[in-house]
Amino acid sequence: MARARKTVTFLASPRLHGRGYVQQGERRAADYLRQRFAALGLQPLALGYFQPFTLDVNTFPGRLRLRVGRQQLRPGADFIAAPGSGPGQLRGQPIQLDTLIFTDEAAGQRFLSAPLEGRIVVLRQRDAERLRTLPDVFAQRVAEAAARIELVPAKLTASLAPEQAEQVQVQVLAARWPATPAPVELAVEARLQPAYPTQNVVGVVRGAVQPDSFVVVTAHYDHLGRMGRRAYFPGANDNASGTALLLELAAHYAQPANRPRYSVAFLAFGAEEAGLVGSRYFVAHPLLPLDRIRFLINLDLEGTGQAGATVVNGKVHEREYQLLERLNAAGGHLPALAPRGRAANSDHYPFSEAGVPAFFLYLRGTPTYYHDVFDRAETLPLSGFAGLFKLVVAYCQRLEHPL
Repeated sequence: MARARKTVTFLASPRLHGRGYVQQGERRAADYLRQRFAALGLQPLALGYFQPFTLDVNTFPGRLRLRVGRQQLRPGADFIAAPGSGPGQLRGQPIQLDTLIFTDEAAGQRFLSAPLEGRIVVLRQRDAERLRTLPDVFAQRVAEAAARIELVPAKLTASLAPEQAEQVQVQVLAARWPATPAPVELAVEARLQPAYPTQNVVGVVRGAVQPDSFVVVTAHYDHLGRMGRRAYFPGANDNASGTALLLELAAHYAQPANRPRYSVAFLAFGAEEAGLVGSRYFVAHPLLPLDRIRFLINLDLEGTGQAGATVVNGKVHEREYQLLERLNAAGGHLPALAPRGRAANSDHYPFSEAGVPAFFLYLRGTPTYYHDVFDRAETLPLSGFAGLFKLVVAYCQRLEHPL
């Protein structure tokens, strides 16, 4: 556990810049994993453990500033750039979207006849969603504004985009927005990175009896990176925790006393946060035969666990899930398991779609920080980490020695 905690702390540290696409944060993380794989004696599945690929990604490497009246808002905590925001710098009195456009035809016509070029439009998140219910011309008119400020009621949740809009787009916590109109000063440096080179990190422990059959353990090591010069997204739970668990399983199976009958492959995927790009690339360009994978276990969000674990595909592979439940009950590893159906929410999904039997196990509990600047290593209890490790080992052992 001390080693796992150290791994999470390092991966979530400012030195790795949020493991994204500013200052090569993802490459620093990949180099670290390559060193760990080599030190454990894993055999590389690709040259130097790296399977390279590219992606298009919008980034925010420099200036990110928002002032409303006399109030200077904090990047990451009070506001974030929308994933597809374009660059720009502007100031002025913002225009609040008139919500009568959703119910009053005359208000809608007034909105469509008013020019928005060079202006700053402010709208609530729920009204941004309601725009989809109106004819496309309304959304097109909002897109004509120089900047769009969306007021979010609960929390700021960042993500990535493969494209960049012409418009400056930011999201602001509604509680930080003034009740009375105030002038705005806004600056966003956005840089679209086409064909950004990144990689999966891939290694294997060869089986002693059937080396051409595989159990596969996966986790994504990337995260959202930096947003401006000050804010970065540590990604401790998502997914430094799952990466740390993958490394602990690799350390276990790399020991001669624990050498498995089947080969165990360890796949650390890049660009999961950009839309499962790394795992989709692996499935399209497999480094081991997909039809030789007996089972795949994907690890993501493994930093809590007080409430147990959810098993995605538990309702798909019912017999395997029942085995998992029996092993958990016998060993008392986690407080509870809950089955779930198919979900395209992590790197197991491209494999499932290709016919590979797979579970995605994620732990439930607190804290619940997600895709924000508060997902830090010091907040993670790692309550279920050791229990999940034992459960995965027990499950893999039964795959090797079925009754």
